[in-house]
Amino acid sequence: MNIIMKIWEYFATNILQQPAFMVGLIVAIGYILLKKPWYDVLSGVIKAIVGYLILTVGSGGLVSNFRPVLVGLKDKFNLDAMVIDPYFGQNAVTIGVEEVFGKGFGQAMVLLLIAFIVNILLVRFSKYTKMRALFTTGHVQVQQAATAYWLIMFACPFLLKNNTALLVVMAIILGLYWAVGSNLTIKPCQDISDGAGFCLAHQQMFGIALNYWLAEKFFGKKKNGKDVKKIDDIELPGFMSIFNENMVCTSILMLIFFGAILIILGRDYLIEGGFMKEGQSMVFYVIQTCLYFAVYLAILQLGVRTFVTELTQSFQGIADKLLPGSVPGVDCAVAFGFGSANAVPLGFLAGFAGQIIAIIILFLLKSPTLVICGFVPVFFDNATIAIFANEKGGIKAALILPFISGLCQVFGSAFIAGWVGMAAYGGYLGMWDWAVVWPVMTVVMKYLSYAGIAICAIALILIPQLQYRRDKKGYFLMTEDYEAYKKLKEKN
Repeated sequence: MNIIMKIWEYFATNILQQPAFMVGLIVAIGYILLKKPWYDVLSGVIKAIVGYLILTVGSGGLVSNFRPVLVGLKDKFNLDAMVIDPYFGQNAVTIGVEEVFGKGFGQAMVLLLIAFIVNILLVRFSKYTKMRALFTTGHVQVQQAATAYWLIMFACPFLLKNNTALLVVMAIILGLYWAVGSNLTIKPCQDISDGAGFCLAHQQMFGIALNYWLAEKFFGKKKNGKDVKKIDDIELPGFMSIFNENMVCTSILMLIFFGAILIILGRDYLIEGGFMKEGQSMVFYVIQTCLYFAVYLAILQLGVRTFVTELTQSFQGIADKLLPGSVPGVDCAVAFGFGSANAVPLGFLAGFAGQIIAIIILFLLKSPTLVICGFVPVFFDNATIAIFANEKGGIKAALILPFISGLCQVFGSAFIAGWVGMAAYGGYLGMWDWAVVWPVMTVVMKYLSYAGIAICAIALILIPQLQYRRDKKGYFLMTEDYEAYKKLKEKN
């Protein structure tokens, strides 16, 4: 058993938690199953790994570029509050789980292993489960396993005495969440990418599915016989036409909003915090910092284009031989390479406005749990939601739904993190599903005990069954042959 655990720890540390190498492994397995020559396998693996590393540079750059604002708002105004951010949340679990529950964080990695096996089995038997998506974003799995570990121990203290039962319950709930959530994003992703053959496996899967449906239901109706206008359909007059260029639009919007925040923080604070050098021009520091948002977005989109093709083509081998009809679940940033590019900054800013208003309300109401917005939820959740909302509901949906999402992220996170005790350790995951879906499941399990566990599991199992019943002919065809699926939809 010790040898098996050491092998797993090595794999989890060096491959599963390193998504670039996880993607490279999947591409290698897929191409080998397709019986590609060794040089094609090698080429595909290199392009997939390099492409994902490019995406990582873009994502990491966006996060680090926002750091002066995140740290500054907390320090400048002397706020003692938790940060809603996956990395702050994981750190809170690492520090607090032993102190609160007397359990080691290492068990969260065992949970990850068992939950991943549950996900694979659910997809392998998709004929019965109707679940077609394999969650492949390992770094996200680590963050979610850590947070789920805390939430389920809090909700089910009666399981703490039986470690095996605890891990089995956790793995079933988390494995179902991964399989069901990523499965919910298949149709939205196939729609915006015209059948590229991937879905999203991230922190806002239920949020994407719900907002995609809301955009179509409430914003996508025809008016006077005409479709609603999407972001790219709007023709801006005169000088405003420059906003049609994604790079220009992102740069100007960031200059206006984040430039103002940096100026409020002030030159002295930025120098003292090590963000600016002594003697550096404040004007050009602000301009450069804000323009880097456009730079990192361009890098991120290049990474998406580089690795998605290899991943989806190679995954066909896995789908044909091992997991029939399945698709890979990937990072939400992959969506930035599809749909409207300008939906990204607009969704981000709308979500940021929602978060700021929610934080002000918490402050005015003297909430015992105060929140500071982290960049990862405010950007990656809301930009992604805006892309899908714009596809079905146009620009109104792309602005209103991310704004509401921002409110949900703050209010939901403040409630659940304060209730379960994570807020005391400085952070919570804070993204859409974990601010809306998981708080609901935690409440159900907490107050209904074993019945609550059963209700959560059954509800998750039923979701793909209901999806299948709505479209029996097209459900599996959507992933197996998208062109045939489109013809079926046109015929119907």
